[in-house]
Amino acid sequence: MKIKLLTIVTIIALASCGGGNKSKTNTEKLTGEIKIDGSSTVYPITEAVAEEFRFEQPEVKVTIGISGTGGGFKKFGRGETDLSDASRPIKQKEIDLCNENNISFVNLTVAYDGLAVLINPENDWVDHFTVEELKKIWEPDAQGVIMKWNQIRPEWPDEEIHLFGPGVASGTYDYFTEAVVGESGSSRGDFTASEDDNVLVQGISGDKYGLGFFGLAYYEENKDKLTLVAVDGGEGPVAPSLETVSNGTYTPLSRPLFVYVNSKAGEKVEVQEFMRFYLKNAKELSIDVGYVPLPDEEYTVQSEKLESFIKGLK
Repeated sequence: MKIKLLTIVTIIALASCGGGNKSKTNTEKLTGEIKIDGSSTVYPITEAVAEEFRFEQPEVKVTIGISGTGGGFKKFGRGETDLSDASRPIKQKEIDLCNENNISFVNLTVAYDGLAVLINPENDWVDHFTVEELKKIWEPDAQGVIMKWNQIRPEWPDEEIHLFGPGVASGTYDYFTEAVVGESGSSRGDFTASEDDNVLVQGISGDKYGLGFFGLAYYEENKDKLTLVAVDGGEGPVAPSLETVSNGTYTPLSRPLFVYVNSKAGEKVEVQEFMRFYLKNAKELSIDVGYVPLPDEEYTVQSEKLESFIKGLK
Protein backbone atom coordinates (compact mmCIF):
# COMPACT_ATOMS: atom_id res chain seq x y z
CA MET A 1 0.00 0.00 0.00
CA LYS A 2 1.19 3.53 -0.70
CA ILE A 3 0.11 4.93 2.65
CA LYS A 4 2.51 4.83 5.57
CA LEU A 5 0.29 6.10 8.40
CA LEU A 6 -3.45 6.35 8.97
CA THR A 7 -3.16 10.01 9.76
CA ILE A 8 -1.47 10.96 6.51
CA VAL A 9 -3.40 13.39 4.38
CA THR A 10 -2.18 13.51 0.82
CA ILE A 11 -2.28 16.84 -0.93
CA ILE A 12 -2.95 16.03 -4.53
CA ALA A 13 -3.35 19.41 -6.17
CA LEU A 14 -0.88 22.25 -6.31
CA ALA A 15 -2.69 25.40 -5.25
CA SER A 16 -5.83 26.32 -3.39
CA CYS A 17 -8.30 29.15 -3.03
CA GLY A 18 -11.24 29.44 -0.66
CA GLY A 19 -14.91 29.50 -1.38
CA GLY A 20 -17.25 27.76 -3.73
CA ASN A 21 -17.65 28.13 -7.46
CA LYS A 22 -21.39 28.18 -8.03
CA SER A 23 -21.11 30.87 -10.69
CA LYS A 24 -18.47 29.01 -12.70
CA THR A 25 -19.27 27.15 -15.89
CA ASN A 26 -17.94 23.71 -16.66
CA THR A 27 -15.45 25.11 -19.16
CA GLU A 28 -13.92 27.64 -16.78
CA LYS A 29 -11.02 26.99 -14.47
CA LEU A 30 -12.20 26.22 -10.97
CA THR A 31 -10.87 26.97 -7.52
CA GLY A 32 -11.77 25.63 -4.09
CA GLU A 33 -11.05 22.60 -1.97
CA ILE A 34 -12.39 19.04 -1.88
CA LYS A 35 -11.98 17.05 1.34
CA ILE A 36 -12.04 13.27 1.10
CA ASP A 37 -11.50 10.57 3.73
CA GLY A 38 -12.35 6.94 4.28
CA SER A 39 -11.35 3.56 2.93
CA SER A 40 -7.70 2.71 2.38
CA THR A 41 -8.91 0.23 -0.24
CA VAL A 42 -10.64 2.88 -2.36
CA TYR A 43 -7.81 5.36 -1.82
CA PRO A 44 -5.61 4.25 -4.78
CA ILE A 45 -8.44 4.86 -7.26
CA THR A 46 -9.40 8.20 -5.73
CA GLU A 47 -5.75 9.24 -5.61
CA ALA A 48 -5.27 8.35 -9.27
CA VAL A 49 -8.40 10.28 -10.23
CA ALA A 50 -7.28 13.30 -8.20
CA GLU A 51 -3.84 13.27 -9.83
CA GLU A 52 -5.41 13.33 -13.29
CA PHE A 53 -8.01 15.92 -12.28
CA ARG A 54 -5.23 18.24 -11.19
CA PHE A 55 -4.06 18.61 -14.79
CA GLU A 56 -7.49 19.90 -15.80
CA GLN A 57 -8.18 21.94 -12.66
CA PRO A 58 -4.82 22.77 -11.05
CA GLU A 59 -6.28 25.35 -8.68
CA VAL A 60 -8.63 22.92 -6.96
CA LYS A 61 -6.98 21.41 -3.88
CA VAL A 62 -7.94 17.82 -3.15
CA THR A 63 -6.99 16.36 0.23
CA ILE A 64 -7.37 12.62 0.82
CA GLY A 65 -7.24 11.02 4.25
CA ILE A 66 -7.28 7.34 5.18
CA SER A 67 -9.26 6.76 8.35
CA GLY A 68 -10.81 3.51 7.16
CA THR A 69 -14.38 3.21 5.94
CA GLY A 70 -15.83 3.52 9.45
CA GLY A 71 -13.60 6.44 10.41
CA GLY A 72 -14.38 8.16 7.15
CA PHE A 73 -18.13 7.85 7.69
CA LYS A 74 -17.78 9.43 11.13
CA LYS A 75 -16.17 12.50 9.59
CA PHE A 76 -18.66 12.46 6.72
CA GLY A 77 -21.60 12.27 9.11
CA ARG A 78 -20.30 15.26 11.06
CA GLY A 79 -19.99 17.30 7.88
CA GLU A 80 -16.19 17.42 8.00
CA THR A 81 -15.65 15.94 4.53
CA ASP A 82 -17.16 16.37 1.09
CA LEU A 83 -16.66 12.81 -0.16
CA SER A 84 -16.23 9.51 1.66
CA ASP A 85 -14.42 6.52 0.16
CA ALA A 86 -16.06 3.28 1.29
CA SER A 87 -15.44 -0.42 0.75
CA ARG A 88 -18.87 -1.31 2.15
CA PRO A 89 -22.32 0.31 2.19
CA ILE A 90 -23.05 2.85 4.91
CA LYS A 91 -24.51 1.39 8.14
CA GLN A 92 -27.69 2.55 9.82
CA LYS A 93 -25.85 4.13 12.75
CA GLU A 94 -23.79 6.13 10.24
CA ILE A 95 -26.95 7.20 8.43
CA ASP A 96 -28.36 8.29 11.79
CA LEU A 97 -25.29 10.48 12.37
CA CYS A 98 -25.81 12.09 8.96
CA ASN A 99 -29.46 12.72 9.80
CA GLU A 100 -28.52 14.32 13.12
CA ASN A 101 -26.42 16.83 11.20
CA ASN A 102 -28.91 17.35 8.35
CA ILE A 103 -26.62 15.69 5.84
CA SER A 104 -28.03 13.80 2.89
CA PHE A 105 -25.90 12.00 0.33
CA VAL A 106 -25.67 9.87 -2.77
CA ASN A 107 -23.55 6.74 -3.05
CA LEU A 108 -21.80 5.97 -6.32
CA THR A 109 -20.26 2.62 -7.21
CA VAL A 110 -16.85 3.16 -8.83
CA ALA A 111 -15.21 -0.29 -9.18
CA TYR A 112 -15.02 -3.85 -7.88
CA ASP A 113 -12.38 -5.45 -5.68
CA GLY A 114 -11.57 -8.98 -4.61
CA LEU A 115 -10.28 -9.81 -1.14
CA ALA A 116 -7.04 -11.76 -1.33
CA VAL A 117 -6.05 -14.50 1.12
CA LEU A 118 -2.27 -14.54 1.47
CA ILE A 119 0.44 -16.81 2.87
CA ASN A 120 4.21 -16.72 3.08
CA PRO A 121 6.07 -17.99 -0.02
CA GLU A 122 7.78 -20.63 2.14
CA ASN A 123 4.40 -22.14 2.95
CA ASP A 124 4.37 -25.31 0.81
CA TRP A 125 1.38 -27.09 2.35
CA VAL A 126 -1.59 -24.82 1.57
CA ASP A 127 -2.98 -25.19 -1.94
CA HIS A 128 -6.38 -23.59 -1.23
CA PHE A 129 -8.87 -22.85 1.54
CA THR A 130 -12.55 -23.59 1.65
CA VAL A 131 -14.80 -20.88 3.08
CA GLU A 132 -15.57 -23.29 5.93
CA GLU A 133 -11.87 -23.57 6.75
CA LEU A 134 -11.46 -19.80 6.75
CA LYS A 135 -14.46 -19.52 9.06
CA LYS A 136 -12.95 -22.13 11.39
CA ILE A 137 -9.78 -20.02 11.61
CA TRP A 138 -11.36 -16.56 11.96
CA GLU A 139 -14.64 -16.98 13.87
CA PRO A 140 -14.79 -15.64 17.45
CA ASP A 141 -14.89 -19.13 18.98
CA ALA A 142 -11.53 -19.90 17.35
CA GLN A 143 -9.67 -17.55 19.70
CA GLY A 144 -7.45 -19.58 22.02
CA VAL A 145 -8.75 -22.80 20.44
CA ILE A 146 -7.72 -22.99 16.78
CA MET A 147 -4.07 -22.15 17.10
CA LYS A 148 -2.19 -24.57 14.81
CA TRP A 149 -2.19 -25.42 11.14
CA ASN A 150 -2.89 -29.12 11.72
CA GLN A 151 -6.17 -28.21 13.38
CA ILE A 152 -7.39 -27.12 9.94
CA ARG A 153 -6.12 -30.18 8.07
CA PRO A 154 -4.32 -32.95 9.96
CA GLU A 155 -1.62 -33.27 7.30
CA TRP A 156 -0.60 -29.64 7.78
CA PRO A 157 2.25 -28.74 10.19
CA ASP A 158 1.96 -28.85 13.97
CA GLU A 159 2.90 -25.17 14.07
CA GLU A 160 1.12 -22.02 15.22
CA ILE A 161 -0.90 -19.99 12.74
CA HIS A 162 0.05 -16.30 12.89
CA LEU A 163 -2.82 -14.15 11.66
CA PHE A 164 -2.77 -10.71 10.04
CA GLY A 165 -5.71 -8.57 8.93
CA PRO A 166 -7.15 -5.06 8.57
CA GLY A 167 -8.28 -3.19 11.67
CA VAL A 168 -11.86 -3.37 12.88
CA ALA A 169 -12.65 0.11 11.49
CA SER A 170 -11.85 -1.15 8.00
CA GLY A 171 -14.54 -1.90 5.45
CA THR A 172 -12.31 -4.76 4.30
CA TYR A 173 -12.55 -6.31 7.77
CA ASP A 174 -16.32 -5.82 7.79
CA TYR A 175 -16.72 -7.43 4.39
CA PHE A 176 -14.44 -10.38 5.11
CA THR A 177 -16.13 -11.20 8.40
CA GLU A 178 -19.59 -10.95 6.84
CA ALA A 179 -18.64 -13.12 3.85
CA VAL A 180 -16.64 -15.73 5.78
CA VAL A 181 -17.85 -15.73 9.38
CA GLY A 182 -21.42 -14.76 8.59
CA GLU A 183 -21.58 -11.59 10.69
CA SER A 184 -19.98 -8.25 9.90
CA GLY A 185 -17.39 -7.21 12.49
CA SER A 186 -17.35 -10.61 14.19
CA SER A 187 -14.02 -12.42 14.48
CA ARG A 188 -11.40 -13.64 16.88
CA GLY A 189 -9.36 -10.80 18.34
CA ASP A 190 -5.91 -12.38 18.63
CA PHE A 191 -4.51 -11.29 15.29
CA THR A 192 -2.16 -8.52 14.17
CA ALA A 193 -4.46 -5.77 12.93
CA SER A 194 -3.53 -2.68 10.93
CA GLU A 195 -5.16 -0.20 8.57
CA ASP A 196 -1.77 0.03 6.85
CA ASP A 197 -1.58 -2.82 4.37
CA ASN A 198 2.21 -2.45 4.28
CA VAL A 199 2.25 -3.68 7.89
CA LEU A 200 0.25 -6.74 6.85
CA VAL A 201 2.50 -7.41 3.86
CA GLN A 202 5.59 -7.19 6.05
CA GLY A 203 4.06 -9.44 8.69
CA ILE A 204 3.04 -12.22 6.32
CA SER A 205 6.15 -12.00 4.13
CA GLY A 206 8.39 -12.22 7.21
CA ASP A 207 6.67 -15.21 8.83
CA LYS A 208 6.60 -18.71 7.33
CA TYR A 209 3.47 -19.48 9.34
CA GLY A 210 1.72 -16.21 8.57
CA LEU A 211 -1.76 -15.98 7.07
CA GLY A 212 -3.77 -12.87 6.30
CA PHE A 213 -6.14 -11.04 3.99
CA PHE A 214 -6.53 -7.64 2.31
CA GLY A 215 -7.57 -6.12 -1.01
CA LEU A 216 -6.40 -7.79 -4.21
CA ALA A 217 -4.77 -4.59 -5.51
CA TYR A 218 -2.25 -4.63 -2.66
CA TYR A 219 -1.28 -8.18 -3.49
CA GLU A 220 -0.61 -7.07 -7.06
CA GLU A 221 1.84 -4.50 -5.70
CA ASN A 222 3.60 -7.12 -3.54
CA LYS A 223 3.27 -10.38 -5.47
CA ASP A 224 7.01 -11.00 -5.22
CA LYS A 225 6.71 -11.16 -1.42
CA LEU A 226 3.51 -13.18 -0.96
CA THR A 227 1.63 -16.22 -2.22
CA LEU A 228 -1.99 -15.85 -3.25
CA VAL A 229 -4.32 -18.64 -2.14
CA ALA A 230 -7.37 -19.83 -4.08
CA VAL A 231 -10.69 -19.98 -2.20
CA ASP A 232 -13.37 -22.62 -2.68
CA GLY A 233 -16.76 -20.98 -2.31
CA GLY A 234 -18.58 -24.18 -3.20
CA GLU A 235 -17.75 -24.60 -6.87
CA GLY A 236 -14.07 -25.53 -6.51
CA PRO A 237 -10.97 -23.41 -5.76
CA VAL A 238 -10.80 -20.08 -7.59
CA ALA A 239 -8.00 -17.53 -7.35
CA PRO A 240 -8.93 -13.83 -7.43
CA SER A 241 -8.07 -11.94 -10.60
CA LEU A 242 -9.52 -9.20 -12.78
CA GLU A 243 -11.37 -11.89 -14.71
CA THR A 244 -12.74 -13.95 -11.80
CA VAL A 245 -13.83 -10.88 -9.85
CA SER A 246 -15.58 -9.30 -12.84
CA ASN A 247 -17.37 -12.51 -13.91
CA GLY A 248 -18.46 -13.37 -10.39
CA THR A 249 -16.70 -16.74 -10.10
CA TYR A 250 -14.51 -15.59 -7.21
CA THR A 251 -17.12 -15.89 -4.51
CA PRO A 252 -17.87 -14.84 -1.81
CA LEU A 253 -14.86 -12.49 -1.59
CA SER A 254 -15.70 -10.00 -4.37
CA ARG A 255 -17.29 -6.64 -3.56
CA PRO A 256 -18.20 -3.21 -4.96
CA LEU A 257 -16.37 -0.04 -3.95
CA PHE A 258 -18.12 3.28 -3.34
CA VAL A 259 -17.72 7.04 -3.11
CA TYR A 260 -20.35 8.90 -1.05
CA VAL A 261 -21.08 12.55 -1.88
CA ASN A 262 -22.31 14.99 0.78
CA SER A 263 -25.32 16.96 -0.51
CA LYS A 264 -23.97 20.28 0.80
CA ALA A 265 -20.65 19.64 -0.91
CA GLY A 266 -22.52 18.52 -3.99
CA GLU A 267 -23.71 22.09 -4.49
CA LYS A 268 -20.12 23.14 -5.22
CA VAL A 269 -19.17 23.04 -8.88
CA GLU A 270 -15.67 21.77 -8.12
CA VAL A 271 -17.16 18.72 -6.39
CA GLN A 272 -19.63 18.14 -9.21
CA GLU A 273 -16.89 18.32 -11.82
CA PHE A 274 -14.57 16.10 -9.78
CA MET A 275 -17.20 13.34 -9.53
CA ARG A 276 -18.08 13.65 -13.23
CA PHE A 277 -14.39 13.30 -14.00
CA TYR A 278 -14.17 10.37 -11.55
CA LEU A 279 -16.90 8.33 -13.23
CA LYS A 280 -15.65 9.20 -16.71
CA ASN A 281 -12.14 7.94 -15.93
CA ALA A 282 -12.79 5.24 -13.30
CA LYS A 283 -12.71 2.39 -15.79
CA GLU A 284 -9.20 3.10 -17.05
CA LEU A 285 -7.76 4.24 -13.74
CA SER A 286 -9.19 1.36 -11.71
CA ILE A 287 -7.39 -1.07 -14.03
CA ASP A 288 -4.19 0.98 -13.72
CA VAL A 289 -4.17 0.57 -9.93
CA GLY A 290 -5.20 -3.09 -9.91
CA TYR A 291 -8.97 -3.00 -9.46
CA VAL A 292 -11.82 -4.31 -11.57
CA PRO A 293 -13.90 -1.76 -13.51
CA LEU A 294 -17.66 -1.80 -13.77
CA PRO A 295 -19.27 -2.66 -17.10
CA ASP A 296 -19.63 0.40 -19.35
CA GLU A 297 -23.40 0.44 -18.94
CA GLU A 298 -23.03 0.54 -15.15
CA TYR A 299 -20.81 3.62 -15.33
CA THR A 300 -23.59 5.19 -17.41
CA VAL A 301 -26.09 4.32 -14.67
CA GLN A 302 -23.83 5.83 -12.01
CA SER A 303 -23.32 9.00 -14.05
CA GLU A 304 -27.08 9.39 -14.46
CA LYS A 305 -27.48 8.86 -10.72
CA LEU A 306 -24.96 11.64 -10.07
CA GLU A 307 -26.71 14.04 -12.46
CA SER A 308 -30.09 13.36 -10.84
CA PHE A 309 -28.54 14.04 -7.45
CA ILE A 310 -27.01 17.35 -8.62
CA LYS A 311 -30.27 18.41 -10.28
CA GLY A 312 -32.14 17.71 -7.06
CA LEU A 313 -29.87 20.07 -5.12
CA LYS A 314 -30.89 23.11 -7.19
